Order: sequence, then C-alpha cells, then structure tokens
Amino acid sequence: MNPSFLWSGLGLVSGLQARLSGAVPQGVKGISIDTRTLNPGDLYVAIKGETNDGHDYVANAFEKGATAAVIDEAHAEALKGLGSLYIVNNTLGALEALGRAARQRTQARITTITGSVGKTSTKEALRIVLEDNGRTHASVASYNNHWGVPLTLARMPAETQFGIFEIGMNHAGEITPLTKMVRPHIAIITTIAPVHLENFDSIDGIADAKAEIFSGLEADGIAILHRDIAQYDRLVRQVGDAQVLSFGEDENADARLIECKSNSEGQDISAIIQGMRISYHLGAPGRHMAINSLAILLATKSLGLDLARAAHSLSSFKSPNGRGARFELPIQNGTFTLIDESYNANPASMRAALTLLGEIDVKGRRIAILGDMLELGPNSADLHKGLIEPILANKIDRVFASGPMMKHLFDALPADIKGEWTAEAQSLVSPLTQTIKPGDALMIKGSNGSRMGPVVAKLKEIFTAEQTKAD
Repeated sequence: MNPSFLWSGLGLVSGLQARLSGAVPQGVKGISIDTRTLNPGDLYVAIKGETNDGHDYVANAFEKGATAAVIDEAHAEALKGLGSLYIVNNTLGALEALGRAARQRTQARITTITGSVGKTSTKEALRIVLEDNGRTHASVASYNNHWGVPLTLARMPAETQFGIFEIGMNHAGEITPLTKMVRPHIAIITTIAPVHLENFDSIDGIADAKAEIFSGLEADGIAILHRDIAQYDRLVRQVGDAQVLSFGEDENADARLIECKSNSEGQDISAIIQGMRISYHLGAPGRHMAINSLAILLATKSLGLDLARAAHSLSSFKSPNGRGARFELPIQNGTFTLIDESYNANPASMRAALTLLGEIDVKGRRIAILGDMLELGPNSADLHKGLIEPILANKIDRVFASGPMMKHLFDALPADIKGEWTAEAQSLVSPLTQTIKPGDALMIKGSNGSRMGPVVAKLKEIFTAEQTKAD
C-alpha cells in the first residue's frame, strides 16, 4: 500500500466488512464523520446521531473532496452514483469493525486513560512525552465515547509505535466494549469522584464502572491507580491478573509526590518513582496535575522508556483551553489573569480549580466565576453548597455564579465575598467587566451545559478589543 494512505481501497472492504459500489479507490488519507472538518482524500462515514443522520451529508462530503463514503443498505439506492460507496448493514458497527482491524494490524504499545477528573489533560501530557520517543497516535480532544473511540482507532496508522486512548462513560457497561476494542497494555485511572451521580447509586458504583477498563487489558497488562483515593482497594480487587502500580502522596505509592512548588511557568516537582528520586518541571499548575504527572511517568517507565527524558518532556506541557489555560489580558493601567476551566465541572474538579486559584500569587483579588455542575443527582444542591469550604479555605475574595444549582452556594456565601448571581451565564459578562481591576485573577468553571465557555470567549474579546482601541 502507498505509505501516504491510511487505508487502501481494498483494505477497507474487509476492514469495514462492506460491499463496494462504484470504483475501487486507491486509498484514503483520513477518516471523517463530520463534513465540517472533512479533508480532501478522507473516507466519510455516515453516522446516525441523536439529531442528525450523516447520510443527509454524503453528497456534501463528496463535494468537499471525500474519496469514498460508508453508508448503510437502506440508503444505497438513493445515494448510488455519487462516488465510491462502502455499503454496510450499520455504519457505526462498520466503524467499530475498522477500529478492531486497525488494532489488529498495529504493533503499537497502547495506553488507555479513564477517571472522573483529568482524563484529557493526562492524555495530552502523555502524548507530549511519547511523541519524544516515537510515532504516537492519540485521541483528538475528548473523543472518548462509543463513536470517538472506534474513530480514533480507525484513524491509527499501521506504523504507530505508541497509542493513547481516552475512554469515558456516563453509565455502567459503557467502558467494557470500548476497552475490549482497544486492548490496552496499560490502563490508567486518574481518580474517582462524584460525577454522573444521577446514573449511579453511589461513588462506589462509579468506581466499578471505571474498573471496567481492566477487562480489555492484554495478558501482560499494567493497571496504574491513584493510591490516595478511598476506592483504591476496591479498584485493585477488580484488576484481575494484571500488575498494579500506584501513584499519589501515600508513602506506599510506587510513584510518590514529595513536593511541588508553583511558579509563573507551572510548577517544580520532586518525586520518587519506583525508588528513584527525580526532580522535574511541569508546565501546568495545580497539585492535581502534579499527581497525575506521576501516573504519566509510571506509564512511560513501564513502556521501557527513559524516565529522565520523559520528565524533561513534561516541561513543555501547557494546560489546554477549558482545562486551566491562562491568559494575561490588558485592562486600563495594567493586566489581569484569566484562568479558563470552562470545559466541564464536578465537585472534585471544582475543588482542584479553587485550590489552584488560591495558590496563585496575585497583586489584586482572587475571583471565582462558577456555573452549575450537572448530572449530580438528588444531592446536587448540597454538593454545590459544599463548595463554600474550598472557597473560604483558599481565600477567594469574590464569587460570581450562575444557574439554579449555584444559587444554593451563592446564598450561603458570606456577604463580603458575594459578587453577583444570574440565572444564565452570559448575564455575568456585564457585571464582571465593571468589576475587574488590574492585578486580579479570575477563574471560570462550570459544566459544559452551564455555558461558561462563551463567558471566557466574551471576556477575551472585550478586553482584547479595548487594547486595540487604546493602541
């Protein structure tokens, strides 16, 4: 096969378990399930979603340069003649089959990552480390569900040396088929926290659902677990025959955090990794990130790679947008710091973000802008109100909040730190712009559905525009 192709045209027939209508393409360069991001030369897979059916966009895919498309039998006659068509019974099932074929053909060492908090940032940091050691393929963004995992697998080139797959879940039973598809050599669980509680009876139920990731481990597999969490022993009992390695601050952890000191460029870390003392710089702030970096170093060492080189690579990791990215924005007579934690939220990640805000050395005030945490079940009001403890402990000077659940927290706050509460996140923009002063540090966080991301974008737009006018 031409090395410039991800899959040959004939290889797709067996990989997709399809019949072909039209000319046999020489090969495809990539795989897409969204015509908005499709590149010329891609294979377009028409997935039927909750609101849209990809079959409605097949013609558009060919117009944008798709080499071929995967469609189901029900649409074969109507779409005949548009181009090369791989016809299957079920398009998602065909994508899964192609993912399994990709896993079968590769010799790559595979790591999977799950957990209630920190999956994506841990995946991105591990990607940076492994890219310094060989050809690495990793999940894009948070492609960690029933279509994201097989899509990531199917996109993995045969020559890949290291694969990294993020796997998430909302319900019990969702991880098992995904991890059995990926068949990892290493499985990392970052932590267990009260997330998606509306779908589980207890946090132990969440731990059991995360432990499904072990069911796909290869025979010589390794499970890497957070030793500090209450569910550690429960997880260990579900590992099976795989080797268990642990990380955290516990004195018995295989990778133990000794010290971390934050600075303007991230943090300096001292740790002991399987008996070896090591010091390194992590380019992202937060104690939770320091602890997760230990899991990364354990995984790297387990892959037989040089520990010192891996630790050095971590200096180039920066928090992604929505997960702790920092921006220095201009304001009259100075600047202020904006910390973007808007991607998602649960009680554990909220506490971590508030702790991070408390650790920042500021000339002005520490201001938290908080949106609702979703999917927390019947105890949601109490879990929101419970954030008052980390707010006070971290000396947060002012709190702005939005959403019906955050009203419970806002009402419980001392009067001197209350900023403003609004029903909708976007309504916070105006009072915030009137409040921010030079030297302030703002941290914005909430679940995706609470729409805190647009608040970040609007503040960046406003203060960048103000600077442009001043110039």
